[in-house]
Amino acid sequence: MGDVGALALGAALGTIAVIVRQEIVLFIMGGVFVMETLSVVIQVTSFKLTGRRVFRMAPIHHHFELKGWPEPRVIVRFWIITVILVLIGLATLKLR
Repeated sequence: MGDVGALALGAALGTIAVIVRQEIVLFIMGGVFVMETLSVVIQVTSFKLTGRRVFRMAPIHHHFELKGWPEPRVIVRFWIITVILVLIGLATLKLR
């Protein structure tokens, strides 16, 4: 998917979450994307303030690859984390 499709899809998901007032659930379910974004923010902030890097490379999936993890292992682990976070997000919908 290109940038146009991904941005449109993200905007649609965000808009729907705001309309149905479930922003936190979207944040939980998109935890891997949030983690990837936060790793970049942490890396840039740390480097600007201290001159040192927190991760070998940001976004975090590159850090794991540089630590020697093969790409399929990183992908499968992120899938597992995503499934767990989606189940948690769906469980929070039932609690309301």
